[in-house]
Amino acid sequence: MATEETGETGAAGAAGAAVREAEAGAAKLALPTLTMLVVGSMVGAGVFSLPGRFAQETGVLGALVAWLIAGTGMLTLALVFQSLAVRRPGLDAGVYAYAKAGFGEYLGFFSAFGYWASACVGNVTYWVLIMSTVGALVPALGDGDTALAVALSSVGLWGFFLLVRRGVKEAAMINRVVTVAKLVPILVFVLLALFCFDADVFADNFQGASYAGSLYDQVHGTMLATVFVFLGVEGASVYSRHAKRRSDVGRATVLGFLSVFAVFASVTIVSYGLLPMGEIAELRQPSMAGVLEAAVGTWGSVLVSVGLVVSVLGAYLAWTLMAAEVLFVAAKDEDMPRFLARATDQDVPVPALLLTTALSQLMLVVTAFSDDAFDLALDLTSTLSLIPYLLAAGYAVMVARQDRAGPAALAVAGLATAYTAFLVYAAGWAYLLVSFIIYAPATVLFVMARREQGRRLFSPREAVVLAVSVAGAVLGVVALAAGWISP
Repeated sequence: MATEETGETGAAGAAGAAVREAEAGAAKLALPTLTMLVVGSMVGAGVFSLPGRFAQETGVLGALVAWLIAGTGMLTLALVFQSLAVRRPGLDAGVYAYAKAGFGEYLGFFSAFGYWASACVGNVTYWVLIMSTVGALVPALGDGDTALAVALSSVGLWGFFLLVRRGVKEAAMINRVVTVAKLVPILVFVLLALFCFDADVFADNFQGASYAGSLYDQVHGTMLATVFVFLGVEGASVYSRHAKRRSDVGRATVLGFLSVFAVFASVTIVSYGLLPMGEIAELRQPSMAGVLEAAVGTWGSVLVSVGLVVSVLGAYLAWTLMAAEVLFVAAKDEDMPRFLARATDQDVPVPALLLTTALSQLMLVVTAFSDDAFDLALDLTSTLSLIPYLLAAGYAVMVARQDRAGPAALAVAGLATAYTAFLVYAAGWAYLLVSFIIYAPATVLFVMARREQGRRLFSPREAVVLAVSVAGAVLGVVALAAGWISP
């Protein structure tokens, strides 16, 4: 919908263009590095948890249907980011910028904050999974949620803060090397699983165990898991201001998605040929390690565990870069407080990076009090990302109509919008209410930015959005306090 903020948005865009022009001398990223940012963002903790997460919900048939839906839906979303990178090259930090251009400043702010918060909570899953992996050898680490695990994870959080603070180009190049290294054990897992594949076990797992429910329930239960593993498909778009060529942003998005989709689907399906579904569901995370150990022995678990640590650290680096970038660009466009727009001579947005690390630290402590730290962080990460994705897809529909891009472009944008809307439904009301608890207080940052500019705090439309978010947050707090939902 058009908003009264259009003129101001255009002014902000012009300001952003001036900033980008001034930054022309900064480090620029080519297609291979952008593609590695996409792959590095998506291949993290999620892939190593896929066998167990899927086996808790579905058998082979449900997994195939789920990946068909998720693959098609996320491909349309990848194509949306590719199209918008070409059609609206002046918009930086894609997910946030697209929401703002299409739906106004306040929803653009919510998109930026939600995407950023999703990245911060997602970073927590990485440390929980690392500690859970090492916990197989050091019982004091438990499932990644003990006091020792939280303390060691905190050291890692701030260690990476210092690394990224040294420079964006240096961190991005490290990510490129780590991405290549972490794909090796995952591909080895798939090859070994195919070598040890048991057709009878696979056949027994085809329809799903008795606890799995109907095919619809099985597929529905996997949706948040598929969202989580595909988070990062927009990685090149978020980092678009550093691209050597704008056309590379779209190419990197599609290339990265197709590569990762093939890996994720393969890891899930081949696991059903090694162990009964019920046994896979009971494995501790990372479940991929337990599956391979059952097939080839202890060395298989060690291989996966080492690969996980490398993979997770690489993904953490990529997501830390992207999270800080979103806050930085939003502040440059005056949708976040000015202090977040500061950067060093090495193009590192230190205040945004510091706030990113601080929220991850807070969520790390919170998840330690949940029944299942990993699943809580994973599902909350997925839910927080859905509103930004939905708004970006909705904007793509607007652009396709405005540019008269043709029925094919409109159909792709429409399918992406329908898919993300379905994911909001699949997330369930419990996680949506919890996400409102995070969204609503963020308005303080929006108010700070408006006051810095001497502007009216909320337009009538923005006041309605504020009322909905606050009502959702209050209901979420009440639901938690009453025990209607539990973390």
